[in-house]
Amino acid sequence: MDSKIAPRGGRTRTRTGTRVLAASLVLTATATVGASGCSSQAVAGTAAGRHVDIPVKGGTATVDTGSLAVNARTTDGKTLELSAPAGTGLGTPGPVRRTGDGARWSYPDRGLTVTARADHGRLRISMKADRDGSVTWPVTGTDRAASAVQLPRGEGLDIPVRDTFWNSAEGGLTGDAIDVGGGLELPLWGYTMGSGHGVSYLAPTDLGTSLKFRSEGGQLRTSTTHDFNGGDGTRDYTVTLALTDGNPVAPGADYRAWLGEHGQLGSLRDKIGQNPANGKLLGAFHAYVWGDARKAAGVEQLRKLGVDRMWLGYDAGPDPMDAAAVKAAKKAGYLVGPYDSFANGQDPKTADSPTSAWPGTVYPDFCVQDAKGKPQTGFGNRGCYLGSRAFEQAEPKHHYLADRTRAMTANGADSYFLDVDATGEVFRDHSAGHPMTKAQDRDSRLARMRRLAKNLVLGSESAQPWANKVLAFDHGAATPVADGLWKLQRDKETWGGYYPQNAPKTFFKPVELPAGLAKAMYDPVYRVPLYETALHSSLVNAERWELSYDKLPRQKTDRALLAMLYNIPLNYVLDGPSLKKSGTELAALQKYFSPLHKAAGTEKLTSFRRLTGDNLVQRTEFGGGKLTVTANFGKTPHAGLPGGCVDAKLRGDQQPRRLCPAQLTG
Repeated sequence: MDSKIAPRGGRTRTRTGTRVLAASLVLTATATVGASGCSSQAVAGTAAGRHVDIPVKGGTATVDTGSLAVNARTTDGKTLELSAPAGTGLGTPGPVRRTGDGARWSYPDRGLTVTARADHGRLRISMKADRDGSVTWPVTGTDRAASAVQLPRGEGLDIPVRDTFWNSAEGGLTGDAIDVGGGLELPLWGYTMGSGHGVSYLAPTDLGTSLKFRSEGGQLRTSTTHDFNGGDGTRDYTVTLALTDGNPVAPGADYRAWLGEHGQLGSLRDKIGQNPANGKLLGAFHAYVWGDARKAAGVEQLRKLGVDRMWLGYDAGPDPMDAAAVKAAKKAGYLVGPYDSFANGQDPKTADSPTSAWPGTVYPDFCVQDAKGKPQTGFGNRGCYLGSRAFEQAEPKHHYLADRTRAMTANGADSYFLDVDATGEVFRDHSAGHPMTKAQDRDSRLARMRRLAKNLVLGSESAQPWANKVLAFDHGAATPVADGLWKLQRDKETWGGYYPQNAPKTFFKPVELPAGLAKAMYDPVYRVPLYETALHSSLVNAERWELSYDKLPRQKTDRALLAMLYNIPLNYVLDGPSLKKSGTELAALQKYFSPLHKAAGTEKLTSFRRLTGDNLVQRTEFGGGKLTVTANFGKTPHAGLPGGCVDAKLRGDQQPRRLCPAQLTG
């Protein structure tokens, strides 16, 4: 990105474990409510017919049709409150009718029809509205046994519900509601209910759905609100509830199973088969290059250091990687790709970035319009957001996107980074010429990403799961961004600005995070691989590019251990001086990572365990033991593993491979 552009993607997003195999959470059920069949007779139940029992994996769920409270009785005799009564008034429910695998009833006062049924071992509650409105349900974390809440912010967090930091304003959870479709990396959350029990909540209808944290009596609780809006196409709302063993990554395993059941889980192995260049991602670190680092000599320097795989990206400024540099990178086995964005449009005469300048009257004709018919102002108050559907409608005649891509890859680049297309920030366009709902915005983005992925190794920012089948990598979904980060980045004196041109300080200036922000984002006590549990083997996940490995010196060791534990690459920003200073360290880290990722990058994460009561020693397994990684984030040795070090063992290894990042020198 050239130095005149505002930072991309800078919007607000807003115990000792037990072994868990993702395979054990592929939930199945064949039992139905009452007798089988599709009779329309009212279901007989307790409490004057208000309660409906649904068999689920691990027990029976009971729905109170008067309040939508949900309780479960587990097979070992434990009673759990999965949801308190709805937070909005529902009115008197209509009669309960039996269906083939559940029950149906209505709330006439709210215009809602509700269906409860068994779905692969889960309780599935679906609502359909005949009018605009909203409902707050489920209301979760209310059971006294609730001990921790799981949240897919970045890779994932597991937060003790009585933790004083997260219950305070400094923790940043108890403020505004979080947009499930835009503020979370996965449409889910979960709770651990003491020892051996938990619950996973999936919200596949994430558009129009928000999750709000509140602290009550020093304990974190959550409530979910869905807005039914005909114009937005959100009149349907579904949540599934599943009993788990309480492992903090169980909701991720549940969601992976759900994606597989619905044909929505991608495969990196298949993507490599369709485009072999995708295979170069395995073992590769990622870096955006500047100055001399984007020349052929810079590529050669990396190769001489022994770096066998890299993804090299460059901004859309006036000095891209030239054909000679791209040729050298390909010869070294690296991937090369430009940064681009189809999201912003500006007047071509005054545009502050080549990615915002479009031919003809794309600007302003393609601008997304709000309900008042005014253009939706673009990120950083620059130009406007461009409607993805407007491009799709024009594509048969005007190949704006294909022409842009062709120009950006004329140097021979074999990869492409398309900013923001796969994030949760989607729009409703009120334009008469190219109207679209948020769901249609997603569909249009998927269509153009699918075209790009046919011949290019495609990446985007903070890949949402709805895009996991078309993307090969992302930059951002590994970072659990807390709101304080945006405030810090706006402080250019501390964070650094967009100068000098060949090494902008915003990327290269080291920064010390405030203690609270560092804790919220990088304290390993709270970090868990929810995203990898759901999507590892589908795509390659990395941190945000403005948070390069060298940007946050005090977090380097923890970030390196997390990357190795999660089997994901580190992300760098390099220029000539930084390559000379840190190249040896980069090469050592990549040499350690490369064989591990080549072996397990196409495998699913099958186990996550915490080995000590303080949560500082953690272990992952991939491919059912094909790769086992143990990281010690503490200062005390554990079973021979020193603090600040990681051991990795591939199946067949006689001894573990050890890495102690702090011992490496640049």
